[in-house]
Amino acid sequence: MTSVAAGEAFEAAAVAPEVGAAGDAFEEPTELPRLWHVTLSVSGAEVPLKDLRRGLEQLAHDHPFLLTSRYANDHAEIRYWEEARDLHDAAAVALRLWGEHRRSADLPAWEIVGLEVIDRETYHQRVAEGYGPPPAAPVGVHPF
Repeated sequence: MTSVAAGEAFEAAAVAPEVGAAGDAFEEPTELPRLWHVTLSVSGAEVPLKDLRRGLEQLAHDHPFLLTSRYANDHAEIRYWEEARDLHDAAAVALRLWGEHRRSADLPAWEIVGLEVIDRETYHQRVAEGYGPPPAAPVGVHPF
């Protein structure tokens, strides 16, 4: 995941013309990264709450763009913003998040049971209409 500032630098580089083999300039069509709101749900066998909280706090430390995590002893929900070219890329990163951080954050061997990835516009539209997830406040790791 990259920062928004890095995304802006990417946008500037993406519009710069490239030079072809014959020396002529051409523009490579590229899709600029967008922000996607991700909600990842995981569940499995019960674990002690204090161990799970410690693991989710470590995940938040390892993945600094994590907005909020809610948890119970047999399931958790993680919400964050991801910068990616398209929904497919954002979903692929989300589907790897739990497994890739399982050892470093000492997370339980739970399975992913839900994934929602929506673009920024849709997220804000849902919130404005009152039927989307409320903004992640307070940010951090909290019990359900």
